[in-house]
Amino acid sequence: MAAEGRAQGEAAESVAAELRELGLAVEVHPTDGAPVVFAERRVPGAPTVLFYNHYDVQPADPLEAWTADPFTLDERDGKLFGRGATDDKGQLASRVVALEWLKRRHGGELPVGVVFVVEGEEEVGSPNMAPYVTAMRDRLRADACVWEFGGVDAHDRPHLVSGLKGIATVDLSVRTADYDQHSGLGPVVQNAVWLMAAAVASLRDAEGRVLIDGFYDRVRPATEREAHYVAVAPREDDVVARQIGVERFLAGATGSEWQRRLQLEPVVNVNGLHGGYGGPGMKTVLPASATAKLDFRLVPDQDPEEVVGLLRAHLDRHGFGAVETRLAERPEHPSRVDPDHPWVRHAAAALEEAYGTPAIVTISSGGSGPLSPFVDELGVPVIMIGVGYAEGRAHAPDENVRWSDVERGTYATVRTIERWAGLTPDG
Repeated sequence: MAAEGRAQGEAAESVAAELRELGLAVEVHPTDGAPVVFAERRVPGAPTVLFYNHYDVQPADPLEAWTADPFTLDERDGKLFGRGATDDKGQLASRVVALEWLKRRHGGELPVGVVFVVEGEEEVGSPNMAPYVTAMRDRLRADACVWEFGGVDAHDRPHLVSGLKGIATVDLSVRTADYDQHSGLGPVVQNAVWLMAAAVASLRDAEGRVLIDGFYDRVRPATEREAHYVAVAPREDDVVARQIGVERFLAGATGSEWQRRLQLEPVVNVNGLHGGYGGPGMKTVLPASATAKLDFRLVPDQDPEEVVGLLRAHLDRHGFGAVETRLAERPEHPSRVDPDHPWVRHAAAALEEAYGTPAIVTISSGGSGPLSPFVDELGVPVIMIGVGYAEGRAHAPDENVRWSDVERGTYATVRTIERWAGLTPDG
């Protein structure tokens, strides 16, 4: 687990062993953080597929909320439970099985070239992935890429994603006195929590529109084709609302507007706000310090570091100069792939084969990852397909995948590669 710095070397070696069994040449590369597992097998005259995955997982806390041991795979009710079942051990295992399946369908050898990059820090923002890709650019050359996640949407329709938002995570802190004061001094002494709450509240309006000057200036308008895919995306908000217990989405968004906001809108989120007393009973104090954590989810062509500078200017302009800002982790830039790229089209057709229903093409996930170095530096088209589903509980207790999705999602990967490379099952 990257967040706790535990078992990273052991996990990397376990992945390396699996990829060697597949017949790949494997190297474990040190970084300034967790090691990266690199594996390859080139096939002369054949195209090469790059697979990006990660072996790190989220901490399992709270342990008492799990039905069974989170680090022992547990099968029940047609599902596989365990930390990483869907994010990302299950997805990685599906890629390996898909390639074994390809070998059996094509004379016992891989019919295409394969490269794997499996990192151990995705869950903490992939701080070493961009420099790794730059350093390994020549060895990472490939014709197409399968990204680390994917699956079906809330209606169990096959889901294909072709982009990720960028992210900048920021720590805020403020101190208004040397130590907490008696709350009787409230008329004359500033309350740090009050000040922080006001600063955070100034960043967006009640419906989620960001109020930082210049925040939207660099947002790239959606292309005609991107707007088309968003507009024709089937409704999903109704099921999501029931699953997560939300009566109303921001701005009353439903249908295509819900999809547009989720895929194309940048946002600032408050991940936590802390300070003062929160124990039982009362403690009448004026907190002397407070902290908050933010994340910005960004879209092309917003620059994460520029956005953090706009945040600083906003706080100063609105009387919150005492609130300090610190970039918490290495930012990630937003990136998208043309939804009409042949690699994307082949994946959509393969998903329809596997599931018996047309695939839903999503322009961008609401989440983030180190996609930009692969798309913008390597120039490789990327698809996000896999074995997850809407109630897989990624990052939560009882994380799981369904056997039915594992079978169909893995077959979709097989057929994507075959269709794209012009292969038939007999070779």
